[in-house]
Amino acid sequence: MSSSSRILLGLSLGLAAGILHSLGDGQILTSLPELIKPIGTLWVNAIRMTVVPLIVAMLITSIASEQKGGLLATLGGKTIGLFAMMIGSACIYTLILAPPLLSFVNIDPTIAATMLENTGAVGAAAELPPFSDWLVGLIPTNPLKAATDSAMLPLIIFTILFSFALLKISAAERATILRFFTAIKDAMFVLIGWILTIAPLGVFALVFPLAARMGISAVTVLGSFIVIACSLVTLMLLMLYPLAVIVGRVSLGQFTRAVAPVQVIGFTTRSSLASLPATFVATETLGLSAKVTGLVLPIAVSLFKFASPIGRAAGTFFIASLYGITLGPTELIIIVLSIGLLSFYSPGIPSGGLLIMTPVYISLGLPVEGIGILISIDLLLDMFITAANVTANVTIAAILTRDDRRI
Repeated sequence: MSSSSRILLGLSLGLAAGILHSLGDGQILTSLPELIKPIGTLWVNAIRMTVVPLIVAMLITSIASEQKGGLLATLGGKTIGLFAMMIGSACIYTLILAPPLLSFVNIDPTIAATMLENTGAVGAAAELPPFSDWLVGLIPTNPLKAATDSAMLPLIIFTILFSFALLKISAAERATILRFFTAIKDAMFVLIGWILTIAPLGVFALVFPLAARMGISAVTVLGSFIVIACSLVTLMLLMLYPLAVIVGRVSLGQFTRAVAPVQVIGFTTRSSLASLPATFVATETLGLSAKVTGLVLPIAVSLFKFASPIGRAAGTFFIASLYGITLGPTELIIIVLSIGLLSFYSPGIPSGGLLIMTPVYISLGLPVEGIGILISIDLLLDMFITAANVTANVTIAAILTRDDRRI
């Protein structure tokens, strides 16, 4: 049985068992949800412990390696700027549409308040510092303390600066440091693999208490989120077609036929990397520049997760609603910007974008248990996200080929 199937089984069993427990009117093992809950917390803590070393190691090995550094220099600011512009557009799109749509999901306020109290999380507003303090804090006086406090943005800024500094030292010294952080990255992936192996148990332990409190409404609430999130991603995917036609100057019919196989592979494998060979074929079919595609597509697969901010930010808004936390405009903006930034460094594994969202939840006082709930229902949403990501990769190649021809 595949990992996704086992996680879905854990979700299904947790929902079914929790609903059956709720229908028993508390007569059968009333303390069972509280006995099972620590198992889910332990699993979430296991995820959290991998986040800081994984992100630091990925950043350093991506930026400071001689090959990647030369590639990024050749790629130029235009492509990176286009990546950032499209990620920013996805963030704004999510910020505008996701909160009002998710407000239609009917969640019992009493149950939400009880769930929040049981997590020990605090309201988001109490966690936000003044803007001047936030700005000054972007440069950490102690990077190790930033890592300990899960102050991810200052830590990322330090790591990026450190990575570029490595490019200025001797190749031998740089190679030594890169070998060290490559080993850390590889070890973290092994550890994450172990953690995901027991994901069905962790998901069951998270979902069972949730369903026990919410009863049959848990199925409706989770299903409503999946429909809303997948619809948001699909609508954004459709917006890529006129962008490719108008800006990339390709035929709508040709573009539709070329990207269809790539979308199918991305949808079924949930992997942009697995879709890369088909993506190259699609760009050849469209007559795009091999010089551009050979340079851009590998970087896009590694860095450019176009639709991830849509699904992950919408999921964060949903978790806030599920636990009865009210997010103001400032909190909403911080969430989409943080997730948009972190999307560039998502691990290339299923639900990898969810694994690195822990610091965002901690900094805003959101219950980290919510990430485990999102992982349990991520299979279908991740399919839509990957299909949109690979479509965006072809769109990027079309736009840059047009610019290349004009030069």
